[in-house]
Amino acid sequence: MRSKIDPGGQSGAGEGTPESPEPERSFIEKARRAQIIDAAVETIAAQGFAKASLARIAERARISKGVISYHFAGKSELIERLVEQVYDGIGAFVGARLDEEAGASAWLRIYVESVAEYMLGHRTQLTALGEIFSNFRTAEGAPRYGVASSEPLYVALEKVFLKGQQSGEFRAFDVRVMAVSLQAGIDDMFAYWSAHPEHDLAAHARELAGIFEHATRVGGREHH
Repeated sequence: MRSKIDPGGQSGAGEGTPESPEPERSFIEKARRAQIIDAAVETIAAQGFAKASLARIAERARISKGVISYHFAGKSELIERLVEQVYDGIGAFVGARLDEEAGASAWLRIYVESVAEYMLGHRTQLTALGEIFSNFRTAEGAPRYGVASSEPLYVALEKVFLKGQQSGEFRAFDVRVMAVSLQAGIDDMFAYWSAHPEHDLAAHARELAGIFEHATRVGGREHH
């Protein structure tokens, strides 16, 4: 899974549009959109991205296809909003557990373990995201999500590593290489868990966090 969580606790897939006054019915509309997105998650996870048509999503949500068309311009917009909603949830979960005063090393461990903790309770979302990231493409045929779309995440991770270096907690290393490597480790952790459901995800996350603690700490090279 290509995670896109901003280590600062924000989703890497925000809409980026300012809030504007909404009519009273907006609460009901938001609830309906959330219902449709939840149905899309379940449909994609159960049937795969290609077979998750708007008609099938509507059937699962027990609404007409026209209701989906009223709230979303098409499947592409629905999928993009789905990814945003999922990552907003992950971002809020992880952000509530991060402590900027704890130090960079402790922060790193909390980040890795919190993402895993969230996904332990949201396996269906993980399955749906895996389908989306593998199959969803732009109009030009390029992958919609992946390394190219993860730049904000890499930048955010770099800032954490730089802060640790400046405080003397982390050794000198290329922060971009470390950021990309950490994210790849998290992605592969989820990919392995998806392929092996019996795998202990929490233990994997603890081990992964330990690997990067050793890789980043001062004197780490002498220990390995």
